[in-house]
Amino acid sequence: MNVVDSSAWLEYFADGPNAARFADAIEQTEHLLVPTLCLFEVYKRLYQQLGESGAINGIAMMQRGRIVDVTASLALEAARNSIDFKLPLADSIVLTTARAHGAILWTQDADFERIDGVRYFKKRTD
Repeated sequence: MNVVDSSAWLEYFADGPNAARFADAIEQTEHLLVPTLCLFEVYKRLYQQLGESGAINGIAMMQRGRIVDVTASLALEAARNSIDFKLPLADSIVLTTARAHGAILWTQDADFERIDGVRYFKKRTD
């Protein structure tokens, strides 16, 4: 199973330098888990950059995966992970979602660089 964090989704949608690194994880929808928090973050950014129709198109693609809600137990575990890994709220929820489902987390967010179970790719600007 795969969880793709918001930075990787946005890279993919923008066809940025790292987009190809995330393509398989995103396009293999039968193995894709999508935290609801990623829906929020990606919709917000796409809405700002592309307007409502662009944001809706992006979210429609994300919804091909299985949407994972934040439950009480996931929230509490995320709080512990936030402390243990010194992660902000959103990052800790995404990481905890991946771990709760035995999934690999795909990202270009440097907060995850040295965490087990994460496929981190340094953000490129070329």
